Amino acid sequence: MNTVHKMNAVQVPLKRVSAILCVAGMTWATGAAYAADTSATSQAQHQQDVATCKSGASGQPLETCLREAAAARQERDRQNLSAESPEQLRQNELARCNRLPESQRATCVAKMTSPTNVQGSVQGGGVLRKKEIQVPATPANPATPASTAPAPAR
Repeated sequence: MNTVHKMNAVQVPLKRVSAILCVAGMTWATGAAYAADTSATSQAQHQQDVATCKSGASGQPLETCLREAAAARQERDRQNLSAESPEQLRQNELARCNRLPESQRATCVAKMTSPTNVQGSVQGGGVLRKKEIQVPATPANPATPASTAPAPAR
């Protein structure tokens, strides 16, 4: 006697399988293209960093500068090094002021947010922000006669 066994198989239409494979392929291709673009950008930035080192514009010894450029490229490749948004930079500026005593904080925030004059660069070793703040003169104490002030030494 011939016995026929029926299998309980799920039949998936060919169009659905094709669509799933197509989406998977596009996802893989997009990821590969992104990785290639990131790598090319990283390589270009590294070449620019090395050129800056060799020109002497970094303000660092050549060996140190090249080591820093290589470390920065490695971090870019790991996607740990990215450009910060203007909002993040502003938060960083204000965080520096938060470490100061309360009496100096307002002046610091004024210097960071609207400096009158900015000199220097991070590459050159630091940025000097200057803010001119007018402070009203302290009135002379009328109880203290002017003649009691010590005479200047000769």
